[in-house]
Amino acid sequence: MHQMNRRQAMVAMGAFLALAGCGSGDDKSDKKNGDDFSAKRDGAMSDYAVGKPFKAAAPLSFSILYNNHPFYPMKNDWLFWSELTKRTNVTLQPSVVPLSDYENKRSLIIGAGDAPMIIPKTYPGQEVPFVASGAVLPVSDYLDLMPNFKDKVAKWNLQADLDTLRQADGRFYLLPGLHEDYWADYTLVVRTDILDKLGLKIPQTWDDVHAMLKAMKEEYPDSYPYSDRWAIPTPGGAMMNQVFGLGSGVRGGWGFTTGITWDSNAGKFAYTGAMDQYKQMLQFLHTLVAEKLLDPESFTQTDDQAIQKLASGKSFVISGNAQTLVNEYRPPLKKANPKATLAKIPVPIGPIGPVKADSNDSRLENGIMISKKALESKNFVAMMQFIDWLWYSDEGQVFAKWGVEGTTYNKDASGKYKLADDVDFVGLNPGAPKHLQKDFGFSNGVFAYGGSTELLQSTFSDEEVEWQKVMNARNAMPPKPPSPLNEDEREQASLWQTPLKDHATQNSLEFILGKRDFSEWDAYVKELEAKNMTSYVNLVNNAYERYKKEHG
Repeated sequence: MHQMNRRQAMVAMGAFLALAGCGSGDDKSDKKNGDDFSAKRDGAMSDYAVGKPFKAAAPLSFSILYNNHPFYPMKNDWLFWSELTKRTNVTLQPSVVPLSDYENKRSLIIGAGDAPMIIPKTYPGQEVPFVASGAVLPVSDYLDLMPNFKDKVAKWNLQADLDTLRQADGRFYLLPGLHEDYWADYTLVVRTDILDKLGLKIPQTWDDVHAMLKAMKEEYPDSYPYSDRWAIPTPGGAMMNQVFGLGSGVRGGWGFTTGITWDSNAGKFAYTGAMDQYKQMLQFLHTLVAEKLLDPESFTQTDDQAIQKLASGKSFVISGNAQTLVNEYRPPLKKANPKATLAKIPVPIGPIGPVKADSNDSRLENGIMISKKALESKNFVAMMQFIDWLWYSDEGQVFAKWGVEGTTYNKDASGKYKLADDVDFVGLNPGAPKHLQKDFGFSNGVFAYGGSTELLQSTFSDEEVEWQKVMNARNAMPPKPPSPLNEDEREQASLWQTPLKDHATQNSLEFILGKRDFSEWDAYVKELEAKNMTSYVNLVNNAYERYKKEHG
């Protein structure tokens, strides 16, 4: 489920995030603070630069908020901790918070003024509530202390993506993870042995998916060919976000978030739940339900129920990603039916054509907030250098992901990474007695994310690499423009968002399930207008125009 959160949160607060249209992302240097950090350089390297390992001039320790994942709960004796200190002369002091309560505890800790210096695992948009109080630093002011970060932004042409984080003051308050390219993962997982039996090819478009499901239904009339998961707590979680939302250019499910979508054709923001593209997606899903091709319980059932239907042969299609395919779908299906085969298909191409990313997407990942009290530390510069090395240097990213060469991994003659024989990760070494995350602490979501496409794919199976090649050959739409709200506007918007989203979600399901006819679409839109939809959209568009006027 952490993958779900990642994709959902990457677009959270999307309507409120700002970018500087003139691309002035790193020109607010530390010098503009009127602070040369002469009293804050203890332990820092005087010659720190891109490609140079960071090692503090004296032993240092930094406090960090730690998101404790139940799949690999933190251990004090992980090799990650000891090797990190050995390499950098830095010891991290984690304040451990369970993943299930991380966002809530993070807010409470920051609000109480007790936040550690380093606050990772923060998704774009989640920093916004802490901006007005000054609880977290405007990290864009300190990028001159982070040569690796700046190098990747320049090398990968990430400025437009990075600037989506800017607030009304033109600064940003989150150091995000940086990806070299867009990364698709969620799609439909299909019983390929059934396709072979029916003489069908891998479906490429929405129409192909429809035809595939009809053929399956004809062969297995008592089945619902497509029965989906990720309905709780967000009905249509992945289905209406990545699987069919990407093809329509608007996001429902996990991606609905603030309910605001950039309409590139109109040149302004619109309310997602009232857009024609959104209606088109709902109509497609309704057709699948009406023809008994899509299980109506897909919007209410638990994940376990959906997986059980797949494993028992009651369904043949489900939403998934690379890890769920390997870890959650294939094992029970193989046990129930050894001859059955499953595969991810490319994200079905919808009305907007073959895209790998739309204006809802960026190449940014979860990242780091810096507590305001960190600036008071005499080790502030060293801390920023350490963060830059661990999260943004090539060396630091390989270390966080793969561990220690000769212990957790090796390289072959071509330079390709390979897990040590006694270490497993994502099924690459099934049956190995040790686990890269559980036993060593590497590939930990707190520290290992972002990076080059080569590094990202270094833990992918050959099957997944081929899938990625298909997706990467598609087009990417430019990120949406800025529309940062000020504090008063955010407060007003928050009062409108929830009633609008609740009404849109409820009625979306009614349209899909046939409980409300599409002849009532105009009436539904008027109901949204009665809940301040137009005022909300105008608020965002006015913010967009204001930012464009002030920042170019």
